[in-house]
Amino acid sequence: MSIPVGLSTACVVPGSVPDTFAIAQDLGYDGVEIMVWSEKASQDATRLAALVEKFDQPVLAVHAPTLLVTRGVFGVDPWDKVDRSIELAHYLEAPTVVLHPPFFWQTRYARSFIAGVAQREATTGIHLAVENMFTWRPRHAHSTRDFQAYSPTWDPVGQGYKSVTLDISHAATSGSDALAMARSLGPTLRHLHLTDGVPGPLDDHLLPGQGNQDCAGVLRHLAATGFEAGGGQVVVEVTTRSMTAAQRLEGLASALAFAREHLEGGEPAHIPEPTRKRYRRG
Repeated sequence: MSIPVGLSTACVVPGSVPDTFAIAQDLGYDGVEIMVWSEKASQDATRLAALVEKFDQPVLAVHAPTLLVTRGVFGVDPWDKVDRSIELAHYLEAPTVVLHPPFFWQTRYARSFIAGVAQREATTGIHLAVENMFTWRPRHAHSTRDFQAYSPTWDPVGQGYKSVTLDISHAATSGSDALAMARSLGPTLRHLHLTDGVPGPLDDHLLPGQGNQDCAGVLRHLAATGFEAGGGQVVVEVTTRSMTAAQRLEGLASALAFAREHLEGGEPAHIPEPTRKRYRRG
């Protein structure tokens, strides 16, 4: 059994969901994570199922629209958003729904969040993998004041979740050590967003190797601790907006090769070129 490596639809924005499926197939990914977004294709179970069949790329996970920029997607009630994401995951036979913790102003939702997540996991059989976030920081150079934007907290460690998503960029933004967080989460870590970042106010979602996190160490930790036995998944979730089409393909191919190298201990021959280019901050 090997750990699947998927591609998030967020990686091809401003490209489309069908573009993600095509790129995932071309580069040899094991599946796709659907970020439920304003794009109608990301919300349409029938259309997504057709893309799964056309490109032979299963949906590994559904990311619920629990971001600020998706506040109107799947309605405005936060539990409705989660429940509709679970329904979409069931339809697509995806084992995981990724969701963010409540914002601080969602007081009623926050009070029932941990219990509500646990109840839905128990009754649906879907992993509701709550994602680590970060404090919000002003972008002013002279400001060091952080703001706790999530309730009960941005940090999933010790909160009692059965399933957690570790996002390496979010760990970097929060000033955390992603490898230490992975170790602390133990068997509750079921989903990884493979990316990179640096401390500061920006959630950069860099390619592995561009930031200050030990991405390779995190992957090796997963491979050594039975991550695959618990249905664990690795999904590349990086920002490619500033790249040309050719750079995007090269970067996503490199991220896939990086993942497989450190998960499997070798360079898989079947991954197409270009695979070995390393991106570093200039």
